[in-house]
Amino acid sequence: MPVPTEASSSPSAETAAELTKLAIKPAQTLEDFIDQAASRTAIPVNDKGIKTIDQIGLKNISPVSMAPKMTVSNGWLVRGAALVSGGRQDVQWWTGSARPYALKGMRAHITRFVPGQTGKGLTDDLDAVTDSMKADHTVAIDHNYALWYERRRDDHERVRRMDGDVWPPFYELPFARSGQGTAYDGLSKYDLTKYNQWYWARLKQFADLADHKGLLLLHQNYFQHNIIEAGAHYADFPWRTANNINDTGFPEPVPYAGDKRIFMAEQFYDISNPVRRRIHEAYIRQCLDNFKDNSGVIQFIGAEFTGPLHFVQFWIDTIRNWEKETGKKALIALSTTKDVQDAILADPERAAVVDMIDIRYWHYQADGKAYAPPGGQSLAPRQQARLFKPKKTSFEQVYRAVLEYRQKFPGKAVSYSADNFDHQGWAALMAGGSLAGIPEIANTQFNTDVAGMLPAASQYMLESKGKSYLIYLLSGKSATLDLPAGNYRVRTINPATGSIEKKESRIKGNFNYQNQSKLDQVIWISKN
Repeated sequence: MPVPTEASSSPSAETAAELTKLAIKPAQTLEDFIDQAASRTAIPVNDKGIKTIDQIGLKNISPVSMAPKMTVSNGWLVRGAALVSGGRQDVQWWTGSARPYALKGMRAHITRFVPGQTGKGLTDDLDAVTDSMKADHTVAIDHNYALWYERRRDDHERVRRMDGDVWPPFYELPFARSGQGTAYDGLSKYDLTKYNQWYWARLKQFADLADHKGLLLLHQNYFQHNIIEAGAHYADFPWRTANNINDTGFPEPVPYAGDKRIFMAEQFYDISNPVRRRIHEAYIRQCLDNFKDNSGVIQFIGAEFTGPLHFVQFWIDTIRNWEKETGKKALIALSTTKDVQDAILADPERAAVVDMIDIRYWHYQADGKAYAPPGGQSLAPRQQARLFKPKKTSFEQVYRAVLEYRQKFPGKAVSYSADNFDHQGWAALMAGGSLAGIPEIANTQFNTDVAGMLPAASQYMLESKGKSYLIYLLSGKSATLDLPAGNYRVRTINPATGSIEKKESRIKGNFNYQNQSKLDQVIWISKN
């Protein structure tokens, strides 16, 4: 707003007289000045020659293209008719900084929030994240909620915070705040019967993008890290009695072992408590409801889960009831210790709910012996490892583990997520394993061909008899194959890069080949 009058301390007599006349009227206000805008700069209202919106017309909005629906077919996890394979990435459980120097090393996170800031290490742009995953041949994000909401707990202390001056980045949690009382982080207590809409909307947004771009979300319902090991994991946990308004009934003050450790798993998994049981049931249903229209989401019971059989039975029963009531079908992965896994699969009614068997908390060691600590012992995976001291696995033993379950449960997909899984993708694939971490193959027909194959009697071979074959050939080994009559193309794939040798051969009938390279090779044979 302009100031047109004189402000001199020594005006002339003429100026003084003029300003004296102006002083009779009140000064103009900003509100008046804004109201007079139309008289200063009039807006033209002549519509001559201007087209109406009906004359201009609207461009048709193209519908968003969707990737084929993800299902389990022929014992493989597929989208449409093509095998789902590629790398996986997990999310940060805690820590970070919104300062520029710290952002370079941060990983993508679906439910991390930094107010007003978008980008890597901040509030991630999920469209950019999924584009980056596509470019890197990363097919899935393995997501679980974080250890705590804000970064002051990074000090791993167990004290109540003096105030609610929280530090970003914020790792949003599934439950909403109640606006009542004060939790240990200085903010209001949680209401476990109400859900954090932003958290669930972000997961839904990622799932929608995954269905659009052919990716998937591995959704861990729970995160066991909060209830075992360091006491700080439990200090701000929403289920802790001091942190919610729902009377969860866990002991307060918390009985930290040695004033440091926490052993709350047995109580947390105890579904005989009616209050906690209702909260668990509603929460599991929320995990299902949020993705009821998505095909690219696989539900897991929880990250680091080494819990007891009875809680897994309860989880599966809740899912089965939800599916009956809603008429929807969720993709369910069984990812537990081996004893619990085998007990569920031996139960026909509960096994029918399971779509994928995930080998994660046990493995066969290179010497052939199983590393398979039992579930329900209130020990975290790394505590079990310190106790039982597992040895590494091998290509042969990964193949063995996957093949055993693939042959015993041919209608279910099998994935390998245990020791050295990110380097044993080919071993898992050759045994019929889904979500294998193999490189992208430079021919789109490859994944479709493999989805039609099954593990053969010969070791390290998949086949669709008379149509296509895949052989993993170790260095110096040979392969002989009697093929039905026909013309076949033979391609050689570099298992480290996924590249296909330019030179390919044509054969009729028998196939005889020796790998004289110092490196392993993958032989892909398909009928013309």
